[in-house]
Amino acid sequence: MMAINRYRLKHLVKERHKGARRVSKLLQRTDKLLGVILVGNNFVNILASVIATVIAIRLWGDGGIFPVTIIMTVVILIFAEVTPKTIAALKPESVAFPAAVVLKPLANLLKPVISGINLISNSITKFLGVNPELESEDNLKPEELKTLLQTSGMPEKQQKMLMGIFDMDFLSVNDVMVPRNKIVGIDLDDPLELILKNLQETDFTYTPFYKDSIDNIVGFLTVNRKSDFFSDESIDLEHLLSKLEEPIFIPENTSLNRQLANFQTVDTRVGLIVDEYGDIEGLITLRDILEVIVGEITSGAIEKMDIMPQTDGSFMIEGNVMIREINSRINWNLPTEGPKTLSGLILETVQSIPETNVGISIGGYRFETILIKDNVVKIAKAEKIEIDSEDEELDKE
Repeated sequence: MMAINRYRLKHLVKERHKGARRVSKLLQRTDKLLGVILVGNNFVNILASVIATVIAIRLWGDGGIFPVTIIMTVVILIFAEVTPKTIAALKPESVAFPAAVVLKPLANLLKPVISGINLISNSITKFLGVNPELESEDNLKPEELKTLLQTSGMPEKQQKMLMGIFDMDFLSVNDVMVPRNKIVGIDLDDPLELILKNLQETDFTYTPFYKDSIDNIVGFLTVNRKSDFFSDESIDLEHLLSKLEEPIFIPENTSLNRQLANFQTVDTRVGLIVDEYGDIEGLITLRDILEVIVGEITSGAIEKMDIMPQTDGSFMIEGNVMIREINSRINWNLPTEGPKTLSGLILETVQSIPETNVGISIGGYRFETILIKDNVVKIAKAEKIEIDSEDEELDKE
């Protein structure tokens, strides 16, 4: 009964399963339940041993005591301990539900005896710092729930979606943002003809417009408004500015859960991420947050070229690709604590900016820089490497 799955039991109780409800009541106080089981178990075992000893003495005299002790020990171990408890552990519901029918009236019948035994036992356990009257903590921590999901046998796609939901509380907006150096926008200081040409060539859901530099974003033009804009005959700069959505600014440490709720309360679905000094660090959209849950959402029109598989099994990866994106797209397990991009991870490991290309190993992965420019890694070759058997043994230890 103690081996029964508590979460399945709670589900069955909600379904008003009679056996589950009886078992649930018994498990509310494990000290009383154990008292009933052990009193009955020990009484039967001792009684059987006494009867066997009396019979042995009458048949063979005092010389039969030792052999019958050995025989009864083996019999009790096999038939009263190992076999029934193994069955109960493997089939807890099949044993617990019928047993509860017997244990409940037995608990009422033996209440005076059990109360006396529990009084002494509980006094000892309280002296040792354990209060048996308190209910055990059955709530799972997020890490435990993740492990439960991974071993649940659930289809991988649904499993990843649920894992993504759990990750929302532990991830901030700068974990999934488009970094500042990857933001492609249109400069409003350019001639109108060039602005219109660039606008027609872009296929972003949200096109940022800025003045002078990307640090001064004026607003965003959505795909829907873009089509309306070109369908209008009176095209000028003022008309364009009237179609723009004003940007919202998001602190860099805002959790994804919080930002998802924030997007639900405002009209816009895009925001600029700023650091504590107000400088723009990146851009995030509602789609970026949803991709944490459902995986990458592709339009089918454009194939990403920032992670390119090679014939030898390795990958050519741009340095500004987010580590979480690498893990998601090619099913790797690079460390996500610390640097957000591949370039940052490599430079942190090297602890300097190399003047020439270098090769390093991080965990079970090897990286070789191909192009270093402007103090960052632009392109790196990455491959998964086999860990030595000795290292595997150390990991197991």
